[in-house]
Amino acid sequence: MKKLLLYSLTCLFLAGLLSSCSSKGGNSSSKTGIPYADRRSKKNQSGAFSVATQYKRAPGPGLIQIEGGVLIVGGSAIEVPGVEPSIYNYKRQVTVPSFYMDETEVSNTDWLEYLHWIRYNYPEDREFYYNELPDTLVWRRALSYNEPYVDNYLRHPAYRDYPVVGVSWEQASRYCEWRTSQANEFILREKGILTDYRTLAGGNTRRGNNTTAAAATTRPDKPFNTDAYLNGQYDDKGRNAPIDYNVKSGAATTTAGGATGAAAGRNNAQPRRTATLEDGVIMQPYRLPTEAEWEYAALGLIGNTEYENISQNKIYPWNGLGVSSASKKTRGMIQANFKRASGDYMGVGGSLNDKGDLTVPVISYKANDFGLYNMAGNVNEWVNDVYRTGTFTDADAFNPYRGNYFENKQLSDAQNGKIALDKYGKPIKENAYSGKKLTWAEKQSLSKRADSISKSTDPKAAVTSYQADERGYRDRQNKLLNDEGVTLVNDKSRVYKGGSWNDMAYWLNPATRRFLQQDESSSEIGFRCAMTMLGAPEISTQGKRQFKNPPPKAFNSKRTR
Repeated sequence: MKKLLLYSLTCLFLAGLLSSCSSKGGNSSSKTGIPYADRRSKKNQSGAFSVATQYKRAPGPGLIQIEGGVLIVGGSAIEVPGVEPSIYNYKRQVTVPSFYMDETEVSNTDWLEYLHWIRYNYPEDREFYYNELPDTLVWRRALSYNEPYVDNYLRHPAYRDYPVVGVSWEQASRYCEWRTSQANEFILREKGILTDYRTLAGGNTRRGNNTTAAAATTRPDKPFNTDAYLNGQYDDKGRNAPIDYNVKSGAATTTAGGATGAAAGRNNAQPRRTATLEDGVIMQPYRLPTEAEWEYAALGLIGNTEYENISQNKIYPWNGLGVSSASKKTRGMIQANFKRASGDYMGVGGSLNDKGDLTVPVISYKANDFGLYNMAGNVNEWVNDVYRTGTFTDADAFNPYRGNYFENKQLSDAQNGKIALDKYGKPIKENAYSGKKLTWAEKQSLSKRADSISKSTDPKAAVTSYQADERGYRDRQNKLLNDEGVTLVNDKSRVYKGGSWNDMAYWLNPATRRFLQQDESSSEIGFRCAMTMLGAPEISTQGKRQFKNPPPKAFNSKRTR
């Protein structure tokens, strides 16, 4: 009887949905005929499947769209007498998918914003703040008077737009994680999906000795983290607004928590839920670019390409065989910040050619054909890859990359899908334990085992980690480490590229590569971030031939009766 009743209710529910079916084919399922939920409608049936039919991708703050394509890694290399050929990539044809990349290097101001956030959110945690401080001692030289840069380069406003240096690969990676959460939180609060910033600011003020009522209901218990939010583990004190991006601001009303204005009106409009990845409002993570992405973006051959024909190759991010400009207005000017000769960092007084003694502002010279500044010179830049001399002899031809072991977010409660968070609200990572999806029983068993190991005092206790072949026995460099003795190359050696203010011109070639330990830093190394682009690789279809496909046919339930 109960089954029959449930079946009848389900039929009534589906019938109600079908009766309100839109005539637009894109707003209903092409396989079941059931209309998708329309966030702008107040007539949606409870439980209807929601689809982001209006999604339009766009680059995140600071990013430039890079349309991918074929790249001959190492193809721009030039032979220089006395220079070891190992500084270049092994020449091989690969394909780089479309992606986003920072227009400029990360500046001192950008990094000081990060430090300010740490100090504001964790005023008592001096260790956290100290660990993220750049090593300004990278400027110190035994036989050079660089002490003013030790004290001033990071913080003085004279250098606010200069690239941050003294940052390790590990620090740069953590900055990318922080930037991801900051940018996503801004989007969610501006859209009213989370408590808006104005309400938050009001909630954190005090009247006399009493905290306002809004503070008790709107102040988050920890800083926002994208992964925790998507997993339902970010507490915004029940202030999550409906996913309704097109609704106009509601009338000024007062909520139980004391919030007033348009935000309160929106919060009372519909049942509340958090945004999900399917909604398309959460950006992909900022990260360091792969070596192949960086070389592809730096070379910028798109400006010399038409109908898949490359009219002119490059050895630098600009056209020509030299380092000086051939344009009429800038003829003879150096196009990057580097050391022209031993002891010549900026030219002759009264005619400073590259306009820089050490580094220069992140927007300097002319952008390359992708619109990226300083892809040669100024500072070298960290990329994501682990260094191996033969990376591109082994890596895949599509989206090549060499990393370390795969990692997963550690589970704290497998039954409920909760992930373990550290004291800063960030997911705790662990080596991946399987190369495929586990069964439910295996997942529960592994979770219990991991929990018992974490409480164990036995130092030998460990969860077996999964290691892909490409990061195991197929790694030729690891064999060399065993067979030929001592080497500086190891699994913590990271690639950096691009040349710096203290490098000669041949390091400006995008094919050149060097390495440094991921926990070390230099006055000659900075970084910029990248982001994965999802969906079709073609950025602009304007003026390009396209196949024309008809839209899906709308389902009309009346025709089936």
